[in-house]
Formats: sequence, C-alpha cells, structure tokens
Amino acid sequence: MAFDCDVLIVGGGPTGVTLAVLLAKRGVSVIVAEQEAQIYPLPRAAHIDHEGMRILQEAGVADAVIATSRSAGRYDFLNAKGDLLLRFEGGDSLGPGGWPAANMIHQPSVEAELRGALAACPGARLNSGWELKSFADDGAGVTATLATPEGEKALRARYLIGADGARSPVRKAAGIVFDDLNFEEPWLVVDVLVDDYTRLPAANLQICNPKRPTTCVLMGAGRHRWEFMILPGESAEQVSTDAFIEALLEPWNVKGAVRLERKAVYTFRARIAAQWRKGRIMLAGDAAHQTPPFAGQGMCSGLRDAANLAWKLAAVTQGKAADSLLDSYQAERAPHLRATIDMAIMMGKMVCITSTWGALLRDLKFKLARALGKLPDGPPAYPPISVGAILAGSPGAGSYFPQPVSRDGTRLDDVLGMDHWLIVREELAVPDMAPFARQIGAWFDKYGAEAVLVRPDRYVFGTGPKAQLAAAWQAVKAG
Repeated sequence: MAFDCDVLIVGGGPTGVTLAVLLAKRGVSVIVAEQEAQIYPLPRAAHIDHEGMRILQEAGVADAVIATSRSAGRYDFLNAKGDLLLRFEGGDSLGPGGWPAANMIHQPSVEAELRGALAACPGARLNSGWELKSFADDGAGVTATLATPEGEKALRARYLIGADGARSPVRKAAGIVFDDLNFEEPWLVVDVLVDDYTRLPAANLQICNPKRPTTCVLMGAGRHRWEFMILPGESAEQVSTDAFIEALLEPWNVKGAVRLERKAVYTFRARIAAQWRKGRIMLAGDAAHQTPPFAGQGMCSGLRDAANLAWKLAAVTQGKAADSLLDSYQAERAPHLRATIDMAIMMGKMVCITSTWGALLRDLKFKLARALGKLPDGPPAYPPISVGAILAGSPGAGSYFPQPVSRDGTRLDDVLGMDHWLIVREELAVPDMAPFARQIGAWFDKYGAEAVLVRPDRYVFGTGPKAQLAAAWQAVKAG
C-alpha cells in the first residue's frame, strides 16, 4: 500500500512543528495534523535555553526568535522578607549551545516563525482543523483516520508521532500510561502587557513566601508573567476574578504599568510516559512528559525530543539505518527528562512551602549553606547520554558538543551543516575551521582526543581514531 507521507505528526505546537521542519530539511515527507484552526494566541511557555535556541537555529528561525526575546541575567529565590536564598547568574551569557543561556519568549511568535519555516519546506505541510479519530499500526506502516474540514480522510505513513500535548489522544489510543512522579500543585498564571518596564523587576524571581508562593518572570518583548500558588480552600473560579488578581498584584505596585492579557489556572505536574515508542507510534513533548515550570524546561524538553528524533527518523525512513535505531530515543531522552523534572521538583518544593515553620527551617538551611559557601551558582548539570547510539566507553561519549561562535558572529553549525560531523584535530587549521580552532582544540584537550564524531543532534557519538569512529557510527546505525 502506498504511503501518503513518511511521517505523520499529530499536533502542530512547537515540538511537532520543529520536528516537522527538521525532518523536511532532511528530505523526509511530513504531514502535520493540527486540530485547532489557528495558533493559540496567548503566551504559555516563557523560556528557551541555549540548547533550544541551537535547535531553532537548525530550523532556521533562531535569529527571528532572539529578536523578540528578552534576556534574564539572574534567577533569584527570595524569602517572605525579600532576603536572598539562592541566586543563579549568567542567564544573559553565551551557553554551550552558542546562544544566551536564558531567553524569555512569546510562544505564539515562536510558533508563527516555525510554521513559516515549515511552509517553505518542500514535501511538508501543516493541516489545521484536522482531528485524529483513530489509527492502526500493521507493522509495515500506520493508517490514520482524520476528521477534516473537507470530511473524513485516511492517511498512511511509515511512522506516526504524537506531539499532541498533555492530554494526548495518541498516547491514550496507544494504551500508554504515565509514571507519576508525585508532584501536583494548582497555580494561577497571570500574563500582562507592559506599558512601563521601569516599574517591573529586571530579574526572574521566585518568592518563597508561605502565605502565597509566587513566581515573577520576564516574557518576550512587551510582556511579563506572575504565577501565584492556589492555597487550600481557594477555587479556580475565585482566584480568576479580576478583583482577586488586582489584589494579588497590589504589593508589586504595577497598577497603570501593566494590562491583563491572560489568566489561567494550571495544575503543575511531573509525569513521564512509560513508553515513548510502541511499534511505529512515538510520543514527543508534553505527550511524553510533563514537568513543573520552575526550571523553565517544558518547551526546551520538547525541542530536545524533536532534535533527537529527527535525524533518527530521517536515517530510518531513507534506508540509511535500521528501525532499531529508534529504540534509542527513549533510552537516551528519559534519563535527561528525569533529571530535568527532579530539578524542577526540587525548585518547586523549595518554593511551595506553605508552613511558617517549614519556611523558617528552609531559610535557616539556606543561610547556613551560604555561610559555608555550599550553595550552587546554577542549576545542576544534565547527565550525558549513557546508553543508546553512542560509542560507550570512549572519552566524551554522550556529552553535549559545544557550538563556538567566531569573532564575526558566525556559528559552527552554520559552517558544518546539519549532518553528523567527524572532526579531526589536525584539520582544525583549514580555513573553515580556523575561527573555531581554539575552542574545539580545548575540547580535544579536555578529553584527550584526536578525533570526535558529533551526532546531528550535537551530542557526541564518541572519540578515537578517525577510521574507527566512522566504522562504529555505521555499525550503530545498521543495528
């Protein structure tokens, strides 16, 4: 039976469309089925880190996204008195991905750029108003039935990706359950349009006040966000009234400086799907995992899923790799997600204390840790890939390969392209590589390596002799 496309992606949010763009740029035919007629017009995600920006760079939209983002140099945790408990600095400096470490964004603008990039890709299309009704995996492909504005359609694809959000009909239809990581807290999210920035904080803040734990963060240009924990006995309807929100904002003294754009009640959860792949069905983004927002990694995690899946799906659908390569997706991404969620839960538990005595004990612990010089100066590092499509045991395998930026602003990825790289120390003097030779040479020195093979998602496959790396790379793809 003929295929209508190589990959059918259900869900046209940031994860689904990024994956579609990365696939289409590799020559994979893609259809995105999105139930809603338009991009959701109000902000949701607020932050993209340097690695997420590097993925958007590959998609061709990073420059446009950074133009409307705002940089947050500090992330402060304050107690009820305004005393500093913990500070993460350097959000406005370049991260290993070659972009600022913390970029506060307007999600609808990001989505619009991604959809524009997808529209420019031959062999790819996004269909709005298409709702998945059912699908069947027969082992050779997936046949999906969709309700469309023109009536019911059947599509056949080699693979189906559920990037359809936390409620994921794909996940439910596939019978995949969540592992609950035991964090569930209701919060009120208040987004505002800003008329006077001088009256707003310039740093991202967590107010660890037991009477009302509060988050205050920058957003994309012209916007700001507060998040207020909903206390026992309060209802979603009660806290969502304009009068209640006005009272919550009163201590911030921003009346006349901001205008309400959106109010929404969310339950912050921590969950990971037990299976990310079931035959020819795979999950990505919120369909596969949900994290509390305290570490700002919700959208970033979906973008990493897209980057991990894109090169593997392209290699498999084009006959350059065995189907078994796709089994490495969850094996590689799930430990990273668990570390991400653990970090967010740690931050959340620090913020969400509503007991006065519990908050006092927390404050004393942080005061002591500060006096002893034992406070971290940034979030914990994410673990490298330890199993999957890597040359395990070779120095640096599974680590994230940095993207140097030359003095004239040229980034390494734009020079070397989107395929895998086999970089040899002795070739760093060639003209294309010379602007990056010092930084890459330092990386070689760190790992005692003479050659490195970097995967298309910019994680290190392995180090060692050039010929050995090339042979091992082919062997891993062949299964």
